[in-house]
Amino acid sequence: MSISWQTLLAIGIGGFLGAISRAYTVHFVNKHIPLEFPLGILIVNIVGSFIIGALFSVFAHYSVNESLKAFLTTGFLGALTTYSTFAIESFFLLQTSLFLGITNMALNLFGTILAAASGYRLFLIFIK
Repeated sequence: MSISWQTLLAIGIGGFLGAISRAYTVHFVNKHIPLEFPLGILIVNIVGSFIIGALFSVFAHYSVNESLKAFLTTGFLGALTTYSTFAIESFFLLQTSLFLGITNMALNLFGTILAAASGYRLFLIFIK
């Protein structure tokens, strides 16, 4: 299976917008809610997980162009939510505070799964 240039372009544009959205959101949250806890990353991970759940709910019931799917999921949401940043911030938190490190890992893991399930189920209500 090959991937079209249109889909690759859609992923690239989505990634560009998602990365900018992540940087802005994290900066905004951390500026206005200064904590030792990486709240900005937690918020983008939970919001992004909710959105991907909602999108997959839509994709399950409607025919959506593959490039649009790739733009939204692999591109935008792939760049918006960031597991590598989560990993390194958790590592650094564990170095200074076992409690904050474990709290960060638990909230990101369970919060994003809950958000994805919530987005999926909520949008099923609107679709049916």
